[in-house]
Amino acid sequence: MICGGIDIGGTKIEARLFSDDLATVEMRRIATPKDSLSDFIDALAEQVRWLEQLSGEAQSLPIGMAIPGLIDAQTGRAFTSNLPASGHDIGLLLSNGIARRLPLMNDCQAFALSEANGGAGEGCRSVVGLIMGTGVGAGLTIDGRLTERFNGSALEVGHIGIPAHVLVPRDLPIWPCGCGKHGCFEQYVSGNGLAALGSHRLGRPLKAEEIVASAMSGQADHMALLSEWAHIAAELLLIIQLGHDPDCIVLGGGLSGIPNVVPMLEKPFQSLLLGEMRMPFIRTAIHGDSSGARGAAIMATRQLS
Repeated sequence: MICGGIDIGGTKIEARLFSDDLATVEMRRIATPKDSLSDFIDALAEQVRWLEQLSGEAQSLPIGMAIPGLIDAQTGRAFTSNLPASGHDIGLLLSNGIARRLPLMNDCQAFALSEANGGAGEGCRSVVGLIMGTGVGAGLTIDGRLTERFNGSALEVGHIGIPAHVLVPRDLPIWPCGCGKHGCFEQYVSGNGLAALGSHRLGRPLKAEEIVASAMSGQADHMALLSEWAHIAAELLLIIQLGHDPDCIVLGGGLSGIPNVVPMLEKPFQSLLLGEMRMPFIRTAIHGDSSGARGAAIMATRQLS
């Protein structure tokens, strides 16, 4: 079934039209309005109309939407940072302009759903999709389907506090997080977290891309930074395993593009395993940037079946 997906981000709203086999037919990105709720809703409606016109299916085209943050399962309200729609029922507001209500889901859940169906998690019963980019979050699927979430959240693993045994031996500060807590994994293993580690260790501002590039070229201090990041990220993988014991963890986000990132994480993860627990498959995403919209499109088609 031809379908559409919209991936809503802090800087862009991406619409993709997918073929019957979930291959991208065409993609369109527009800037995300940040200052006005009405402009934000108008931009979403513009992307919906583009998909409808492109497909020739008009209002019969299944379209799903993915957004960072939490969508309250009872009220439909979204709670998200960097968007002017937090605290509002986006689906309801949008329906006033497009004359139908579209399903909305968390972007990490969309990523996991996409990669569990024809992606890197294909063939695995339990799949966690872990995004390590600007932020850190995850989604969970069982048998290729989403799990019900009481609060409408994804797996908010980025806001689990790092254990003292990770920070104290490394003499790392307990950094504040944008969520209001302190010492969240997101502040250490996201792209910004890697940059913060570099700035802390080397005493000057650094970007994650710079650290990775220099480490790949053999610069010793940057190689050490990347190794430290991998050891901390492995602790997060352990927590995911202890809490959910998935068959497979699929990596997404900018840091999943680090060369040889899977063996880089597997080595310290292996040393952390509890007892005789087997390590899950660690894989990088197949669908990459399209997974948010693709997962939302899968959700929309399934709601019609």
